[in-house]
Amino acid sequence: MGLFDDVSRFLETRLEEFLRNNPHLELQALEEQLREQEKDVLRLIIDLQKQEKTSQDSILATAEEIKLWHSRIEKAKAAGKLDLAQAAQEREATLLRQGNQLWGQMQGLKARIKQSKDLQQQIQARQQEVRIKAAQVQTARATPKTDWDTTGWNQSNDGTKFKDKTLEEKFRRWEAEQELERMKRDLNK
Repeated sequence: MGLFDDVSRFLETRLEEFLRNNPHLELQALEEQLREQEKDVLRLIIDLQKQEKTSQDSILATAEEIKLWHSRIEKAKAAGKLDLAQAAQEREATLLRQGNQLWGQMQGLKARIKQSKDLQQQIQARQQEVRIKAAQVQTARATPKTDWDTTGWNQSNDGTKFKDKTLEEKFRRWEAEQELERMKRDLNK
């Protein structure tokens, strides 16, 4: 297992390094992950809504049964059949308890649906953030590189040129990386 773990760690390290050097690919991976999460949440919402519909149907059926037994209680009392009335009252009480349980389950489903919809909105907001960052990174990558003569306040101009990326490009990349790290932390919460 040691060799496998070492190879796995090495590959993970190389992948992380590659993604750091190519933030646009990291953003694409993050966007894909968010799309998958949104699909999962949508499936969950659909499933919960089906369960809610089933629960509502059960509540209505129980209510109809309670109504039936309530009328039977009245008929038995009117006919002087107190033993039947007593048994019908017990059945009605059982159905009322069952109806209350079903109602509680339905309320729980409604709460879970609301939470899932809130989560879906959060995912969509994160997707928008990632798209904006991806556009910024793409713009930074597309910005032509220029060499500038730079002199500091206390330096003389010796004619050296900025051989590396411009300062603006470095800051854009660094800011994009910082924002990407923040979004990853928020996503993993």
